[in-house]
Amino acid sequence: MFYSIIHTNKCLKSGESVDLFDKLEILSDSAKYDVACTSSGTDRSSGGEGIGNAAACGICHSFAADGRCISLLKVLMSNACVFDCKYCVNRVSNDVRRATFSPRELADLTMNFYRRNYIEGLFLSSAVVGSPDYTCERMIETLRILREEYRFGGYIHAKAIPGADNALITRLGMLADRMSVNIELPSNNSLQTLAPDKTKESILRPMGLITNKIKESSAELVRYKHAPRFASGGQSTQLIVGATPDSDYQIMSLSAALYKKYELKRVFYSAYIPVVENPLLPAKTTEPPLLREHRLYQADWLLRFYGFDANELLDEKHPFLNPYVDPKCNWALNHMELFPLEINRATKEELLRIPGVGVRSVQRILAARRVSPLSFEDLKKLGVVLKRARYFITCKGKHLAGLNVNPDRVLGSLISERCQSLLPNMQGEQLSLFDNRITREDVVQCLHGQM
Repeated sequence: MFYSIIHTNKCLKSGESVDLFDKLEILSDSAKYDVACTSSGTDRSSGGEGIGNAAACGICHSFAADGRCISLLKVLMSNACVFDCKYCVNRVSNDVRRATFSPRELADLTMNFYRRNYIEGLFLSSAVVGSPDYTCERMIETLRILREEYRFGGYIHAKAIPGADNALITRLGMLADRMSVNIELPSNNSLQTLAPDKTKESILRPMGLITNKIKESSAELVRYKHAPRFASGGQSTQLIVGATPDSDYQIMSLSAALYKKYELKRVFYSAYIPVVENPLLPAKTTEPPLLREHRLYQADWLLRFYGFDANELLDEKHPFLNPYVDPKCNWALNHMELFPLEINRATKEELLRIPGVGVRSVQRILAARRVSPLSFEDLKKLGVVLKRARYFITCKGKHLAGLNVNPDRVLGSLISERCQSLLPNMQGEQLSLFDNRITREDVVQCLHGQM
């Protein structure tokens, strides 16, 4: 698709089509490791005088709430980095093709993509070129051209450059809809080992600045309807999973603290893809920990919407999430003394902790049971996943007919078919007169490498 776009662009800048294509190829490929982009969360109108609008329903390579597939141009300003982060493909010591967009080139490219309806917005990041301030200035100029010269009202997500001056970050936030500062490594020790050019303070300072500016902007909008908005879509960050020995407990504790202190919209988790050889990093033959990444996203959801604390899901004795069952099921299995819950009397907070019961289902249950007591058939109609929830609830004081609530049987039934295939001696099992279902002890032994 990119080739066809650039090919049709020959008439725009004569003699530059090949160079521009090479830059786009290099810098769009370099940006693929950054996952900290999501729905915009903001509405922006061009007011009828410019071009494009940003809708809160979403911008990314994903699906919006209304089912639309939406996209944005995800690209780096430059990959010519002066930093030497061991895990990064763009580090200064790595021998890769380098390229840098000028602000005018990138702004023109964005607008031509938008006019052809290839994209709905821009996700702009950059390696550190020369210095953080210089890099940030070039990003600001790109966004200034889009907003002021082209009157572009579409969605823009900009990455704040750690170490850049506060005034520059503030200016960048006034032009963008959402900002993010990538922490990447979960602990200070890992940061010092793998990213010696970065410091904890250089990352957290702009994050705190963005939080304060968002609050100030919100307060100004209450007083003045047309006050300028600062990153109205909020901010996010990204953590790399699997590049260091840091546990899930460390990662989730950090995420919980970030949500609380900086009021982040999202924390993204990126399974480390081995792209470089380094004794401090996993070998290039190591598979990315995609299942672990998935479990972290599930746990993150529990923190944001289900009222869980990180210490409830993990602790120092159990620092890793169970790969075989989702975190909510695992928590419930470890707290069977709290169950079963009577679905017609349980509080909202209690309902949210039942496996198979989501936020929307809780709202429907609370509304429906005001009319009449609910049965298992009613719960199914309300969207409850009874395959998981049936072991932890009663309806009208009774369990589901024929249900055998045995902890080991519950554990075995909650493990998905995909995860069962990961367990030893679980494939090709034949029917037997004896019940050889997997037990809790089997899972624990497997997790600790004893099976």
